Amino acid sequence: MTPSVELDRLLQIMARLRDPAQGCPWDLQQDFASIAPYTIEEAYEVADAIDRGDLDDLKDELGDLLLQVVFHAQMASEQGAFAFADVARAIGDKMQRRHPHIFADVQVEDADQVNLNWEAIKRAERAAKGDTDTSALAGISRGLPEWQRAVKLQARAARVGFDWPDPQPVLDKVREELDEVAAEFAHGDVQANHARLQEELGDLLFVCANLARHAKVDVGAALRQANHKFERRFRAMEAQAAAAGQRMDALDLDAQERLWQQAKRDEAT
Repeated sequence: MTPSVELDRLLQIMARLRDPAQGCPWDLQQDFASIAPYTIEEAYEVADAIDRGDLDDLKDELGDLLLQVVFHAQMASEQGAFAFADVARAIGDKMQRRHPHIFADVQVEDADQVNLNWEAIKRAERAAKGDTDTSALAGISRGLPEWQRAVKLQARAARVGFDWPDPQPVLDKVREELDEVAAEFAHGDVQANHARLQEELGDLLFVCANLARHAKVDVGAALRQANHKFERRFRAMEAQAAAAGQRMDALDLDAQERLWQQAKRDEAT
């Protein structure tokens, strides 16, 4: 089967699911807002499959993500707003427009210049739509995960020179922000001091995102790796406890810590 045949089949399936008379009750109840969380979730499932190097799973997850695009396009088509073909045409036009070094006669020397041209074209596009925001931070979506938005804000500011020259002052700032968090905890009443703790923890996380940017580490990938590591070790702890005829919730913290350290040693061997 050709891609166009399979895509047409998928579009027909989605239209059938949304058929007012004979469609699926669950699919018919959905709207853009109710489907949006699934769209975000599927994007993360794609990233997870990539992290695990599982190409078979990646194929399935990319299909799930494609379904989200088809679902949104079907709902828009029902409202007479746009159809899937309009989505495909718009992104095709955008990719050609933003790659003039490929589809026109613009010359570039390296990937950095490609990025600069890309941002300049985006600014021109926003201006053409009547967007009068000329800030270096203009156009950064508020719908991004906050860690990703933090990195984008910092990267944009860096383009106009507002950035630390190397990781060392960022590390110093991390320590400073950590001390400020500790000072807030020292006040004793966490609940009464919740607003200040939230602010100071936010500052700490923001600087940590900046440190990751200086290290050229993707924050999302780093967090996913940390999550996987914690889950792997915690499950190993549970297995150790079960093998000894014990329940995790019946062990005190010292006993649990010994299981954690054993799980770490087992990984190293």
